[in-house]
This record gives sequence, structure tokens and C-alpha cells, in this order.
Amino acid sequence: MADPLADLAPLLEIDGIETCYGLSQVLFGMTLQVRSGEMVAMMGRNGMGKTTTIRSILGLTPARAGTIRFAGVEVRKFPSYRIAQLGIGLVPEGRQIFPNLTVRENLVAAAGNRLGSADPWTLERIHALFPRLAERGNNMGNQLSGGEQQMLAIGRALMTNPDCLIMDEPSEGLAPIIIQGLWEAIGKLKEEGLSILLVEQSAHLALKLVDYVHVMSKGQVVYSGKPDALKANDEIKSSYLGI
Repeated sequence: MADPLADLAPLLEIDGIETCYGLSQVLFGMTLQVRSGEMVAMMGRNGMGKTTTIRSILGLTPARAGTIRFAGVEVRKFPSYRIAQLGIGLVPEGRQIFPNLTVRENLVAAAGNRLGSADPWTLERIHALFPRLAERGNNMGNQLSGGEQQMLAIGRALMTNPDCLIMDEPSEGLAPIIIQGLWEAIGKLKEEGLSILLVEQSAHLALKLVDYVHVMSKGQVVYSGKPDALKANDEIKSSYLGI
């Protein structure tokens, strides 16, 4: 079957980036792309450079070489706020919600429609996606369960009305029943055509939804392909994913 996304130009494209923490180099020619409406996964064992790739894209840990383009704009040397304004939203590892703000305040604080979406994310749309956040609207961030905090982190990122959503380990530390509901919500975002770059430790979860997957090892991509191809590749799964 032909890939309906194959002819689309990349929305997010990183090519040959190298990133260091001081004298310690973490990324060695990292390359991937996300097309409009596509959901792409970065997978690999801990410490292989997945989060550093995200930090490089967002300018939080600037890459020292290579190119990072978003919507056709070279952003490698942009400050983080400029990159966010172009339309990238982040659901960070560890959620990082504002503990001293209410659920509603966490969402409203991030609200913006800089790109002029005709159907922007609002409190009402977030509550429809995550009804639990409507019930907990007046609770402080530090009063929420882990699952509720993850819903809030996703809702806060969506309130920026991004063209591309980056999610770093959204299922980490959550109970299976909570993960199931979370994955259903992420599936709805995919159905709406939101471009998503997903970092997920669980191959079982990631391969359910993504259109394309990159496996990382030691700061570079060692395998790229469709989910079904990875499922059938026992050597890659054993060597780089531990499954």
C-alpha cells in the first residue's frame, strides 16, 4: 500500500547534528524527519541520546553542527522561545507542570494561537480530551496523581496550538490502566492530523500508533523503518531495545 505521507515535505528535519555537554559528545550525526500529519518514534535504551535530540531541536542544548529545520526555517541557532513560537510544543519527561498553580491556571498560562489555527485548542477542547482535568480544575498541580499530571502536561502543550508536538516518555511511571487511556487520547491527536515526535521506552506502546520509527544507539540512528518491519526484526529488537 502506498504511503499517503510519502510525498509531503518534512515539517521537522534534523540532519547530521552533533551535540555536546561540555567536552562530552552525545549526538554523532543524528538525522531524522517528521512530515506533516505523521507520528514518528525515537526508541532506544536509556542514555542513547533521545532526550538530547529533543533538547537540541528546542535549542535547550544547542547542537554545535548540522542543520535543524522547522517549517522550512533553519532554527539550529535560534533561542528556545523563537523555536516554540514557530509551532513546536513539548510534553517534557517528568511532566514538569507548575505545582503551585491550579490545573486551570496551568492550562491558561500556556494558551496562545500564534499560528492562527481556525480550530484552536481551548479549555473546552482539553476537557473533552481529558475529562478528568475538568473535574480537577481547581486543584493545585502538586495535588494531582501521576496520570493526571501527564494529562495536564499534554493539555498544556496543546494549549500553545503547536503544528508539531514532541512527547518525551509520556507513559513513564504510570499504571497500565492509566496508560491505556493516555494512549487513546494520543491516538485521537494523531487522527486529527497533528504531527508528533514521540520518545517512548515501551516498544509495545509506540508501535501501536506510529507511522515510522528510528532506533537510536550511542547518539545516532542505527535503524529506521515502518513499525511492522521493526516488529519482524528480531536482531534489532534484541540488540538495541532489549526485547
